[in-house]
Amino acid sequence: KLCGYLNKLGIKGPIKTWKSRWFFYDENKCRLLYYRTAQDINPLGSIDLSSASFDCKMENGEGVFEIRTPSRAFTLKAISKQAMMYWLQQLQMRRWEFCNTQSRFPVGSSQLVNEPLAGRTIDNEDFLPLVKTPTEAVGLKAASLPAPQTSTALQNISLKHPWTEIQNTVYNICGSKQLWGSNRNVFSFDEFQEHPENVDEEQEAEGAGDFKEGTLEDGRMGPRLNWIRRARWMNSGFPGSEELSREKNSVDKVSVLQQQILTLTEEVKSQKELVKLLHKALEAAQQEKRISSRYLTAAEDKDRLELVRHKVRQIADLTSRLEALEQEKKELEQILTLRDSHIQELKEHVQLLMEKNHAKQKVIMTLTEQMARELSDPLQEANTITVETLYKQQEEIEHLKDDIDAYKTQNQFLNSEIHQVTRLWTSVAENEKALLMKCACLQARNCQMESKYLTVLRKLQEAVPGLPNSHAELVKNLIQEALQWDVKEEAEEGFNLNPVSEYDEYGFMTVPDYEIEDWKLLAKIQALEIKSNKLRSQEIVEKPLRDRWNSIGELNPCAELKSLIRSGIPVEHRQRVWRWMVSRHCSPVPGHYQWLLEQSRSTEHPACRQIELDLPRTLTNNKHFSSPTSQLIPRLRRVLLAFSWHNPAIGYCQGLNRLAAVALLVLEDEESAFWCLVYIVENLMPADYYSDTLITSQVDQRVFKDFLSEKLPRLMAHFEQYQIDVSLITFNWFLVAFVDSLVSDILLRVWDAFLYEGTKVIFRYALAIFKYNEEEILRIHDSVEIYQYLRFFTRMITDGRRLMNIAFNDLNPFPMKLLRKRRSMHREELEAELCELQQIKAAYVKERAEQGP
Repeated sequence: KLCGYLNKLGIKGPIKTWKSRWFFYDENKCRLLYYRTAQDINPLGSIDLSSASFDCKMENGEGVFEIRTPSRAFTLKAISKQAMMYWLQQLQMRRWEFCNTQSRFPVGSSQLVNEPLAGRTIDNEDFLPLVKTPTEAVGLKAASLPAPQTSTALQNISLKHPWTEIQNTVYNICGSKQLWGSNRNVFSFDEFQEHPENVDEEQEAEGAGDFKEGTLEDGRMGPRLNWIRRARWMNSGFPGSEELSREKNSVDKVSVLQQQILTLTEEVKSQKELVKLLHKALEAAQQEKRISSRYLTAAEDKDRLELVRHKVRQIADLTSRLEALEQEKKELEQILTLRDSHIQELKEHVQLLMEKNHAKQKVIMTLTEQMARELSDPLQEANTITVETLYKQQEEIEHLKDDIDAYKTQNQFLNSEIHQVTRLWTSVAENEKALLMKCACLQARNCQMESKYLTVLRKLQEAVPGLPNSHAELVKNLIQEALQWDVKEEAEEGFNLNPVSEYDEYGFMTVPDYEIEDWKLLAKIQALEIKSNKLRSQEIVEKPLRDRWNSIGELNPCAELKSLIRSGIPVEHRQRVWRWMVSRHCSPVPGHYQWLLEQSRSTEHPACRQIELDLPRTLTNNKHFSSPTSQLIPRLRRVLLAFSWHNPAIGYCQGLNRLAAVALLVLEDEESAFWCLVYIVENLMPADYYSDTLITSQVDQRVFKDFLSEKLPRLMAHFEQYQIDVSLITFNWFLVAFVDSLVSDILLRVWDAFLYEGTKVIFRYALAIFKYNEEEILRIHDSVEIYQYLRFFTRMITDGRRLMNIAFNDLNPFPMKLLRKRRSMHREELEAELCELQQIKAAYVKERAEQGP
């Protein structure tokens, strides 16, 4: 068993004292109990080791070490350095065994204290070797030795627990003669109960916990006297104990008894002092009792009244004396303050004189040394100085060697402590991570179940006209309850890893606010599916991806960066990467944006009226643009006006407002958003994409139909069968790069790749969107229903990872050379058709003119 005597540092105000305590480790609760002596049965306190850490600092002195718990630190001192290291090492092992048992960590035994770190090669010298047991200071055998003596009788007594002290003393004095055989005592003690660790022993920040006092009762001690007490009594060293029976001769017995007599004599002295204090308190209580008895036994009210008056006079007298003492105390404090200030002045004066004296002595010493050098033999002087220097250096080297050994031992222990604490923390972190992942999976599954439930409600909603009235009313009530459910309130009710707020990081609504009543249930389904996909991909995909982005320093074009951008840029890196992509191809001109703003303020641009009409219709599902008073509306106006003056050939085209709005949301700075818009229109998009004729935009629609026929022939045939013109749906996708078509999370991933690779990304994602929903579209066999479905089907795409895999993996190959060739071919055809139309128009106008009015 781990037990033995240690000195414990207690603090009484400014006074610090060492008190000898018997420490005993309770392996069931991982607590270090401490008693005044080994024969005591009631502990003075305990230290919780399950969440404690250990430290030893050589500068604190030999044998001194610390145990730090979350609430406080305990300073202990062993009799030697070896005993200290043994205690520290054993406490480490016991803490590991207890935590290993409680948490069921996958690692093995207490040998882990000196085990190298997993995954590293560490020299065995980095860890403290096993320390031999100092039997003279540790173990049950040490209980038979006398307790370490203190300088004064009362120094080692716990004044905070006088009842406990009396119980332990009476038990120690009478136990060996009267109780060991008959099992009777003046007092009877229940098994102690521990109090919280923050209650101090002796009001000196010393104790780690108090224990309830035993209750008085007659008869034998209860059966709860456990084996810890029995072991302590069996090794207590009193006559009749096992230790005394092992002595070989009477001389040894006599010496042991003499030591016990000395111990008990000191014990009696300390108890006499304690009894005197208790007598004084008892006399005061008895005096108070006599006065109260006189008051109660008085025959008449006059006598009682006289006693009361006498008591009142005493109280008034004591009050006046107290006031006088308070006044005297204040005067003394003022005098003390004046004296302190005077003493401080005198100290400063003395310090100044000492500094002057020191300076004079240095001058005298310098002059004396100079004279000695001049008068003495230089060679002899050099030899003397050399010998003295060597002697001092040798002494310093010896001291440094001792310090090195001490710090090496300290370093070895701290290495083992850090290693063990790290392993404990790692195990807890792994368990926590596993629980978080399990919780995320359960939440994702829950979201899927809720989504399926809402989907069933939607199917029933479509079938309401054919249901009986009672069933239709039930379906209507269920749908109403589902629509009233608030994602945000649901997230706040319980533990949620990813609470779904009303808006995302850029201000987009997470649940679309559809005006059509039938689509509101659809919005709920969409929000749940988005949340489910995020929870499923958080640990598996998002976290590793974020770690890869965090490891990237300077940005340089490469295959790895291209792959990372396609996977999506994390929010914290998106602004930096977008600025880098814009600056690579479009170098900002200093002062140019400010000049354009001045131009727009001085002269009204023809496109100003159209810009004002489009501002309220920009990103209505984003809180930064949903209101005319939003802060980003004026900034968007300035960006669009500046671009209309920057590029007079285009001026302003409907759709540019959405491109500039997304750039503002991500880049935040007006000028950066302006140059991003310039980069998109003048560098990424082909020429004439936003011209009056939109000729290049029309060309891209024909190119897209070609790719749709090649990549998705079944779907294209389905469209041709029902005469569906997909350009009516996709034209806006290409013009504004899917803004207002995809959910914000997927939209920004598309823009990440679009800004890096160009318009080819728009073709890839447009085809991927149709591929994503191909089977759903093929099941619709009515042209009107197909058009209705194509109006909102992009908003139902919630799995961004799947869409990305389709765009960049399933649709390969997708060469840029083929795209340019198709664009060139269709542009020639379109220009020829436009020329032909112009000729027909001119001929028609001429014919009408010849016919006359």
